[in-house]
Amino acid sequence: MLKLEDIKQDAQVRGIKPDEVVKVVAVVPVGTDALTIYFKDAQGSIHEQMVFRSDEANLSLAQAGRPWAFDAPGADFKLGLEAYRISQAALFDPMMAVHTSNVEPLPHQISAVYEAMLPRQPLRFVLADDPGAGKTIMAGLLIRELLMRADAKRILIVSPGGLTDQWQDELLEKFGVQFEIFSREKQEQCASGNYFDEQNQLICRLDQLSRNEQLQEKLKNTEWDLIIVDEAHKLSANYFGNKVNKTKRFLLGELLGSITRHFLLMTATPHNGKEEDFQIWLSLIDSDRFYGKFREGAHKVDVSDMMRRMVKEELLKFDGTPLFPERRAYTANYDLSDAEASLYEQVTDYVRNEMNRADALSGKRKGTVGFALTQLQRRLASSPEAIYQSLKRRRRKLEDRLNEMKLMARGQALRDGQIASTLGSYVIQKQIELPEDIDELDEELSAEEYELYAEQVVDQATAAETVPELEAEIVILKDLEEQASRLVASGSDRKWEELSHLLQDSPQMVTESGSRRKMIIFTEHKDTLNYLVDRIRSLLGRPEAVITIHGGTNRDDRRKAQEQFRNSPDVIILVATDAAGEGVNLQNANLMVNYDLPWNPNRLEQRFGRIHRIGQTEVCHLWNLVANETREGAVFQKLFEKMEVEKSALGGKVFDILGEAFENTSLKDLLVEAIRYGESPEVKARLEQVIDGALDTGHLREIIRRNAWWSSTWGWRSSMR
Repeated sequence: MLKLEDIKQDAQVRGIKPDEVVKVVAVVPVGTDALTIYFKDAQGSIHEQMVFRSDEANLSLAQAGRPWAFDAPGADFKLGLEAYRISQAALFDPMMAVHTSNVEPLPHQISAVYEAMLPRQPLRFVLADDPGAGKTIMAGLLIRELLMRADAKRILIVSPGGLTDQWQDELLEKFGVQFEIFSREKQEQCASGNYFDEQNQLICRLDQLSRNEQLQEKLKNTEWDLIIVDEAHKLSANYFGNKVNKTKRFLLGELLGSITRHFLLMTATPHNGKEEDFQIWLSLIDSDRFYGKFREGAHKVDVSDMMRRMVKEELLKFDGTPLFPERRAYTANYDLSDAEASLYEQVTDYVRNEMNRADALSGKRKGTVGFALTQLQRRLASSPEAIYQSLKRRRRKLEDRLNEMKLMARGQALRDGQIASTLGSYVIQKQIELPEDIDELDEELSAEEYELYAEQVVDQATAAETVPELEAEIVILKDLEEQASRLVASGSDRKWEELSHLLQDSPQMVTESGSRRKMIIFTEHKDTLNYLVDRIRSLLGRPEAVITIHGGTNRDDRRKAQEQFRNSPDVIILVATDAAGEGVNLQNANLMVNYDLPWNPNRLEQRFGRIHRIGQTEVCHLWNLVANETREGAVFQKLFEKMEVEKSALGGKVFDILGEAFENTSLKDLLVEAIRYGESPEVKARLEQVIDGALDTGHLREIIRRNAWWSSTWGWRSSMR
């Protein structure tokens, strides 16, 4: 409070002009209770104002020459200044996420985020670097950078169910970003009725969304700044005849692309070997550019402006040295015993004859039976135990169906007054149905679902149309089952003997100190998995040394098995089906065996990617077990021989593009053709010609050139060299 009598010339006074200290130039009294004050403001302008006795409470005397003071709390000032600095950091630090995250990104990861993705507005992009290159790290950097730049607030991640927890953990631990995982319980309990609308940072399971139209309707009513789809090759579509067959996952992909500004698809295997399917898939990113174009004649396209694909051999550290150690593949050949060769020929004849009968079927049933028979052939190649159990289950299932058909026919005959001889004309109609796209079934379904589905179909689907035909097939199955039973009882298994030899005699199995190295063994069938577990445990004499992951392993047990394999010195060998082929990081091992070879070449790459990934420091060794004198074995033998030749010519890059190499004829088709017509010299010559063409050096170089995005890494390469 300042008295009117204390206001003098040259005084510094607060309260005359709001929020400002003024300098008094002159004072003229107006009676006893008022003054006319002439003053100069901070800009030097002269003003006049009358103040009254009632204004004294608002007036105060400031120290001369100090328009403000430094007496506020210092900690608060520092906090406010730091907040302002962070808000402006992206203008001065182009890699703010790199410097504020708990990761040390590598050159190719930095270039992917800051050169390939961030400059694109809006972002519609495919990140297709090799398995193990750290695509999750790249996505995390992108998310954090967009959040810090205030370019994204609402972010949705869609991934296979087995990877959701891994996404949540890595984003929190490495980037400090908290994401919620969507669940039906959370949806039911949310206040608004739409959990997608309530959460700004959310992770969803791919198939939970693709198979639930109600959830898709709720999702359709939301908008997002960024949506990321992991393992995006599962959003597949394909040509079936002259029409496009859209899977539920593909339809979900179309929905996701329509409700977001930034859309990122992540996959290590974008190309399944069919260019037309690849271009339909790219329509998820740009429908105007790609949808239907293949049929209009645009057979090859340059996608370097919307997709980055780098193979491991191109990836370097900051010092210019290779990021990944060398990977070596070996073919371990073995000869069948006489008993095994006899069973192989008998079962193959059965499969071939049934396939010929299936050709006369129509619609989906033809595909169902064909799928079941190829599965039976693959189990024959897997192990004596697998084919024995499969034949036994199939015989029992068909006997159950036969009894059911006879009972139904008897009831019908009694109702119609007919005699039992009409049994022979009773048509079998009960069949398991597969989707139209049988060839891509292992791409459409998760590995777990594929295993369970195959188990059901192989035991039941038959080409038999009448009861007598079914009875005749059961007689054949009984004979094959008896032959397989004798083989299992004899203990003769040349394939196991080859694996046993590798485990005991290969120098790569032990370290320099003599301790046994960790190994992953992949099989395709649970019967073989159980069989191998028993034999390996017996061989090592340590039951605790072997653990498993298969389609029936739940999420918690799978995570526990991975932790045991990584951290327990007692656990040496993981026996797994392809359920462990995606999203499982096991780079603490450097040895792998393909006990069963997948008919989808992309699976080979995904399996190898479990151990050959960032963090691996040792040379990775892979053994492929191939039987001599079998029809599918001959195809694989030719394939691996050609791969070995091209590996030298292409610096190892052939591992990464195998799926794309078979653009005109799929590997699966070649194997089926070998089974059905492999005795023909003409067919053998044609199969070899197809493989030579698919793995021709010029063809592979063209694929590498098409995939390469040199500009995204050229700056890094130049600076490092």
